[in-house]
Formats: sequence, C-alpha cells, structure tokens
Amino acid sequence: MHADLVDLRLFVAVAEARSITAGAAAANLALASASARIKGLEATIGVPLLKRGRRGVTLTAAGESLLGHARIIMQNVETMRGDMASYANGMKASVSMLVNTVGLSEHLPKALASFLREHPNVSLEVEERESADIAQAIAAGIADFGFAAEHTLPDSLERFTFNEDRLMLVTAPRSDLAGRRHIDFHEIIDRDFIGLTNATALQNHIGKYAAKLGARLRYRAQMRDFDAMCQMAAAGVGIAIVPEVAARRCARSTALALIRIRDPWANRKLAICFRSLKTLSRPAQQMIEHLRAAARA
Repeated sequence: MHADLVDLRLFVAVAEARSITAGAAAANLALASASARIKGLEATIGVPLLKRGRRGVTLTAAGESLLGHARIIMQNVETMRGDMASYANGMKASVSMLVNTVGLSEHLPKALASFLREHPNVSLEVEERESADIAQAIAAGIADFGFAAEHTLPDSLERFTFNEDRLMLVTAPRSDLAGRRHIDFHEIIDRDFIGLTNATALQNHIGKYAAKLGARLRYRAQMRDFDAMCQMAAAGVGIAIVPEVAARRCARSTALALIRIRDPWANRKLAICFRSLKTLSRPAQQMIEHLRAAARA
C-alpha cells in the first residue's frame, strides 16, 4: 500500500467532516484534486473507503479501520515535529491532555501546575470530556494522554491509577436525609438537585445513570463549580452529588451533611492513560512521569 501524508491528512479531514468538499477545504486542496486523491487511495488499497450520498459521505468498515491508523500516524508526525521544534530557540513544546470533570477541577491542577512551573518551555492543552469518550479518543490518537475512570479504559491502553474518586451526596444539615450515612441513588432521583452546567462530563455521567432508572433529574439550579453547588445545597435549595474531595473541602467552611452513595458507579478509580509511553514526545513522557510520582506521594 502506498499513501503519502497528504493523502492521510485529507482522508482524516474528509472522515471527520463527513464531506469531501469540507475535507478538501480543511486540507487546503481543490475539490477535484481531493476527489482524485481519495479515489486513488481506494484504488491502491483495493476496497471502497467511503459511501457517497446526497448528504455527504460515510465510512465503510475499511474506512473506519484506516481512520484509526491514519490518526495515529498523523499524531506521530506531529509528535516528531514537536520534538524537533523544542530544539529551536524561542519555541515551546506542547502536550495535549483529555480530562474528566473531577480531574480538571479537583485532582490535577496542583500536580500540573508544579510540572509547568519546573518546565517553562512546555505548554499544556487540556480538554474536558467524559471518561468513555476519553478512552476512545486516546485509543484513536487524538491526544497525548488522558485522565479518566479506569473501568472505561480498554486493555489496549497503558495506564496507572492516579487516585480514587467517590461521589457523595451533600445536603443541608436540617434536611430529612441528613441523618443518613449511606443512600441508594434510586431513593433520591425525584428530589430537587443542584448540578453543574449541562456541558460538563460529570453531569452527563450522573444523568446517564438516572436515565437507566427511567428518570430525568430535576435541577433547580446549575452552577459553574462544586463550591457553588455545595453552598446551594447547604442553604436547602436542593441536594447535590459532588466528588468526596470537594465535599469534604467545602464542609470545612460550610455546614453540610455528607452521605455516601452505595451504587457502584459512584466509586471510581481514576487513571492516567496513554497508547504507548515510548511513542510520546519527551515533554509528554516527562509530564506523565511527574503525575505518576504525584500519585505515589
């Protein structure tokens, strides 16, 4: 099989846009040239990669397989470029990371800040996603490494446990639930909730388990961070589900009742995951090893 980097970059662009026209534009190629390159790639491989329709294109099984390989190849090329660029004066190396909500807000900032302080020529790009999406994206080569719930990770990914994350119910001390030490999720799904904004991975995670019980959580307010959620819960506006580390931190300054949720999904191990440590850029390897040391501390 012969395919150059231009072909692979174009194919990834077309596959992600689900359109040859949009993919050609993203790859800075004329439509005729892009179409010819895709047809040439299919002829070289010997099987169709795209199903063409009036509303765009979809991938065949062979196309899905090639997309995964192409993304990995393109990321390896970008890693090579990043490593070489780090030797040039005035240029910085960049590391990309996908993180779930609790990692972004509670577990990682201190460790990442200390690394970046020690490595002034390294910059970090962080994107928040749900753990299941992170697992798929890292496997596909979309980012250098991720921070996700360990149970969502496929065996193909390397990983190490960073810490454990227990979700807890917080409520006002005068609430009828305040005397409970443990509770099942199904007991509270008809209550008024305080949540995070709809776009957060944790909110989607909790919503999925409510949906499995045939319920849709009723939110009286949706706040931007765990501190604001706990303040609302302490005032009796509603109940909230937050990570234990955030709940205990807020309880030091706000009167709160903390209740453990018995459901298995509320107790998760959180892991740093990556495809292969040896294929990552040197800055990404250094950041991962720094986090590994932080996990052991």
